[in-house]
Amino acid sequence: MKPENVVPLRHREEVQQNAEPIATIYRNLGTASAEQVVTRALGEVALTMAGIADRVRSRDLEDMARRLRKLQQLAENLGMVSLSRVSSDVRSCLERGDATAFAAVWARLIRIAERSLAIERELMDQSHS
Repeated sequence: MKPENVVPLRHREEVQQNAEPIATIYRNLGTASAEQVVTRALGEVALTMAGIADRVRSRDLEDMARRLRKLQQLAENLGMVSLSRVSSDVRSCLERGDATAFAAVWARLIRIAERSLAIERELMDQSHS
Protein backbone atom coordinates (compact mmCIF):
# COMPACT_ATOMS: atom_id res chain seq x y z
CA MET A 1 0.00 0.00 0.00
CA LYS A 2 1.31 3.42 -0.92
CA PRO A 3 1.57 6.08 1.80
CA GLU A 4 -0.72 8.42 -0.16
CA ASN A 5 -3.45 5.77 0.09
CA VAL A 6 -3.32 5.72 3.88
CA VAL A 7 -5.90 7.87 5.60
CA PRO A 8 -5.41 8.53 9.30
CA LEU A 9 -8.59 7.97 11.28
CA ARG A 10 -9.43 10.29 14.12
CA HIS A 11 -11.79 9.27 16.85
CA ARG A 12 -14.26 12.02 17.50
CA GLU A 13 -16.55 10.85 20.23
CA GLU A 14 -19.94 12.46 20.46
CA VAL A 15 -20.58 12.98 24.14
CA GLN A 16 -24.17 13.06 25.32
CA GLN A 17 -24.97 15.15 28.36
CA ASN A 18 -28.23 15.65 30.21
CA ALA A 19 -28.27 19.02 31.94
CA GLU A 20 -31.29 18.21 34.12
CA PRO A 21 -29.49 16.47 37.03
CA ILE A 22 -27.16 19.42 37.54
CA ALA A 23 -29.99 21.91 37.06
CA THR A 24 -31.93 20.06 39.77
CA ILE A 25 -28.95 20.29 42.13
CA TYR A 26 -28.77 24.05 41.52
CA ARG A 27 -32.53 24.49 42.03
CA ASN A 28 -32.49 22.49 45.25
CA LEU A 29 -29.29 23.85 46.83
CA GLY A 30 -28.80 27.31 45.42
CA THR A 31 -25.79 28.48 43.46
CA ALA A 32 -23.06 28.49 46.10
CA SER A 33 -23.84 25.08 47.59
CA ALA A 34 -24.57 23.53 44.21
CA GLU A 35 -21.21 24.65 42.84
CA GLN A 36 -19.47 22.94 45.75
CA VAL A 37 -21.47 19.73 45.33
CA VAL A 38 -20.99 19.58 41.56
CA THR A 39 -17.28 20.43 41.77
CA ARG A 40 -16.77 17.73 44.40
CA ALA A 41 -18.74 15.20 42.32
CA LEU A 42 -16.71 16.00 39.19
CA GLY A 43 -13.55 15.53 41.22
CA GLU A 44 -14.82 12.17 42.40
CA VAL A 45 -15.52 11.15 38.79
CA ALA A 46 -11.97 12.14 37.82
CA LEU A 47 -10.42 10.32 40.79
CA THR A 48 -12.51 7.21 40.21
CA MET A 49 -11.54 7.16 36.55
CA ALA A 50 -7.86 7.66 37.43
CA GLY A 51 -8.02 4.82 39.95
CA ILE A 52 -9.60 2.52 37.40
CA ALA A 53 -6.98 3.50 34.81
CA ASP A 54 -4.18 2.70 37.27
CA ARG A 55 -5.69 -0.73 37.89
CA VAL A 56 -6.06 -1.43 34.18
CA ARG A 57 -2.46 -0.37 33.51
CA SER A 58 -1.22 -2.71 36.24
CA ARG A 59 -3.59 -5.44 34.98
CA ASP A 60 -5.22 -5.64 38.40
CA LEU A 61 -8.85 -6.21 37.45
CA GLU A 62 -9.94 -7.44 40.86
CA ASP A 63 -12.98 -5.51 42.07
CA MET A 64 -13.10 -3.70 38.70
CA ALA A 65 -16.82 -4.35 38.16
CA ARG A 66 -17.65 -2.53 41.41
CA ARG A 67 -15.39 0.40 40.48
CA LEU A 68 -16.98 0.66 37.03
CA ARG A 69 -20.45 0.54 38.58
CA LYS A 70 -19.44 3.41 40.90
CA LEU A 71 -18.21 5.43 37.91
CA GLN A 72 -21.47 4.69 36.09
CA GLN A 73 -23.55 5.91 39.05
CA LEU A 74 -21.46 9.05 39.52
CA ALA A 75 -21.82 9.83 35.82
CA GLU A 76 -25.59 9.24 35.93
CA ASN A 77 -25.94 11.60 38.90
CA LEU A 78 -24.24 14.36 36.88
CA GLY A 79 -26.08 13.72 33.61
CA MET A 80 -22.99 12.33 31.88
CA VAL A 81 -25.01 10.00 29.68
CA SER A 82 -22.18 8.74 27.44
CA LEU A 83 -19.78 8.17 30.31
CA SER A 84 -22.39 6.20 32.21
CA ARG A 85 -23.28 4.06 29.21
CA VAL A 86 -19.68 3.28 28.23
CA SER A 87 -18.79 2.45 31.85
CA SER A 88 -21.55 -0.14 31.74
CA ASP A 89 -20.25 -1.46 28.40
CA VAL A 90 -16.72 -1.90 29.82
CA ARG A 91 -18.17 -3.77 32.79
CA SER A 92 -20.10 -6.07 30.44
CA CYS A 93 -16.92 -6.89 28.48
CA LEU A 94 -15.10 -7.59 31.72
CA GLU A 95 -17.85 -9.85 33.02
CA ARG A 96 -17.93 -11.79 29.73
CA GLY A 97 -14.16 -12.22 29.86
CA ASP A 98 -13.77 -10.75 26.37
CA ALA A 99 -10.27 -9.24 26.46
CA THR A 100 -10.40 -7.87 22.92
CA ALA A 101 -13.71 -6.11 23.44
CA PHE A 102 -12.54 -4.89 26.85
CA ALA A 103 -9.46 -3.26 25.30
CA ALA A 104 -11.50 -1.55 22.59
CA VAL A 105 -14.27 -0.33 24.89
CA TRP A 106 -11.72 0.69 27.53
CA ALA A 107 -10.04 2.96 24.96
CA ARG A 108 -13.45 4.44 24.19
CA LEU A 109 -14.13 4.98 27.90
CA ILE A 110 -10.91 6.96 28.24
CA ARG A 111 -11.86 9.19 25.30
CA ILE A 112 -15.40 9.70 26.61
CA ALA A 113 -14.18 10.46 30.14
CA GLU A 114 -11.70 13.04 28.89
CA ARG A 115 -14.31 14.75 26.73
CA SER A 116 -17.04 14.57 29.39
CA LEU A 117 -14.86 16.12 32.06
CA ALA A 118 -13.66 18.81 29.65
CA ILE A 119 -17.25 19.70 28.74
CA GLU A 120 -18.27 19.86 32.40
CA ARG A 121 -15.29 22.11 33.21
CA GLU A 122 -16.28 24.42 30.37
CA LEU A 123 -19.86 24.58 31.63
CA MET A 124 -18.67 25.33 35.16
CA ASP A 125 -16.35 28.08 33.86
CA GLN A 126 -19.21 29.60 31.87
CA SER A 127 -21.45 29.63 34.92
CA HIS A 128 -18.83 31.71 36.78
CA SER A 129 -18.71 34.32 34.00
